[in-house]
Amino acid sequence: MNRLCRLLVLSAALASLSAAAQYPGKPVRIVVPFSAGGTTDILARAVGQKLTAAWSQPIVIDNRPGASGMIGAEMVAKAPPDGYTVLMASVAEVAINQSLYTRMTYDPLKDLAPVTLAGFTPLILVVHPSVQARSVKELIELAKAKPGRFTFASPGNGSVQHLSGELMKTVARVDITHVPYKGGAPAVTDLVGGQISMFFAGMPIVMPHVKAGRLRALAVTVTRRSPAAPDVPTMEEAGVPGFDISNWFGVYVPGATPKAVIATLNSEMSRVLNLADVKERLAEQGLETVGNSVEQFDAFFRAEILKYDKIIRESGARPD
Repeated sequence: MNRLCRLLVLSAALASLSAAAQYPGKPVRIVVPFSAGGTTDILARAVGQKLTAAWSQPIVIDNRPGASGMIGAEMVAKAPPDGYTVLMASVAEVAINQSLYTRMTYDPLKDLAPVTLAGFTPLILVVHPSVQARSVKELIELAKAKPGRFTFASPGNGSVQHLSGELMKTVARVDITHVPYKGGAPAVTDLVGGQISMFFAGMPIVMPHVKAGRLRALAVTVTRRSPAAPDVPTMEEAGVPGFDISNWFGVYVPGATPKAVIATLNSEMSRVLNLADVKERLAEQGLETVGNSVEQFDAFFRAEILKYDKIIRESGARPD
C-alpha cells in the first residue's frame, strides 16, 4: 500500500511537470471581472500583449463584469485547473467581499491560487467641476451643509472604491450616497457627465480627464503623493487622518492548478510586469507594477483580508 501511494504521488508529480513543460500549448484566457476600460482591464491588456508576443499564443481578455467582481472570479474558481483560465483580480473579489456578503459561491482562499501581485495604484478623489469644492476640506463642509445630496461612485459593492467612500463617511462624519456601477469606466462616464458628484477612482482611468479639466482632483488615498500627480495632496495632508488605501491587482488561477504551471505563470508574469516599457507606460497613469513571488503574494493577500474585514466592521459598510 505504501509503495502504491508513493507511485501515485510520483505519477502526479510527473504529470504536473509534463503539463508545465508543455504550457502554454493553446490560447490563455485572462478573465477581467469588470467592464473594459477600467484599471483592471488596462493592466490585463498590457500584460496580455507582452505574453502573446513571448508565447506565440493568443492571450484573450474576457471581461465579465457584475456582482462586485464575483461573476468573473467565480468563473475562474470553477474553471479547469490547467492554467488556461487566469483571473486578473482587484481587491474586492478576493479580499473584501467575504467580509461584506453573508454568502459567496466560492472561497478565495481555497478555490483560487495566488500567482503574483501584479500592481497597485493609489485611489484619487475626483469631483465633477460643478461641485463647488477645491479641497477636501471644502468638500466636507459642503457635504455637511447638504446631507445626502452628494453621491460617490464605485465600480461595484464591496470594491475598494466603495470602502474608501464608506471610510470617508466614518472619519469625516458626512452623509454621502453610494452609487455602484459594473465597472470603473461607466462610473467615470457618468461622473464626467455630471450625474455623479465624486469618485475615489483608480488613477489610470481618470487622469486624462483631470488633465483635460473635465474632472477636479482633490486628494490621493495613500500616505505619500503620487509621481503621476505630484501636486495633489494625500488625504492626510488634506485634513482627513487614517486614510491609507490603495487599489491592488493580483493574478490568480483555479485552486487545484499544478504548482509547476503556477511557477511558470509566476515567472513569466513577473518578467513582463518588470519590463521597463511596461513599468514606464503604466507609471505615467499612476499604476505601479510589482511581480513578486507566490509566497510573498500569498502573505500579502491574507493580510489584506484582515485589513478590510476591520474597515468593514468599523464603518458598518453594507451592499447597496
